[in-house]
Amino acid sequence: MAEDRQTIWLTQGAFDKLGQELDFLKTEGRAQVTAKIASARSEGDLSENGGYHAAREEQGHMESRIVQLEEMLRHAQVGDAPKNPDEVAVGTRVTIAYFGDPDDTDTFLLGSREMLGADESLDSQVFSPQSPLGEAVLGACKGDLVSYVAPNGKTIKVTIVAVEAHD
Repeated sequence: MAEDRQTIWLTQGAFDKLGQELDFLKTEGRAQVTAKIASARSEGDLSENGGYHAAREEQGHMESRIVQLEEMLRHAQVGDAPKNPDEVAVGTRVTIAYFGDPDDTDTFLLGSREMLGADESLDSQVFSPQSPLGEAVLGACKGDLVSYVAPNGKTIKVTIVAVEAHD
């Protein structure tokens, strides 16, 4: 697969989980929503039937999620587990120090937001391997100094402080 801005990097586990969600939504999920719509429709006047409108809205959200998942999985690139535990790869959690300053650090997941577990905060930082920072750290090892050009045009140097596998 050609690597481009549409590529979505996933671990095998995240890819499988999203595939299972898609299968559920296309089968049982659709059947459940269809049953809700039919039940609400049988209650009579649809213009003032809150249950009917809620079920139709749920159906719309579900169909939108199905399209989103199909697109994600179509463009997914499944990353291999890193061979070197100190090497930055897709699916690793990386801690960097800006300009070598041990007090100015950030930790982020290299991959896509879909790799985050259900118990992880949506505030967790995630960088794509195609982002300037992602491209700079991908393949680097703990202790390496790398640089990238930020969107504001400035060159930023970071040291890889820690690399750990993301569950």
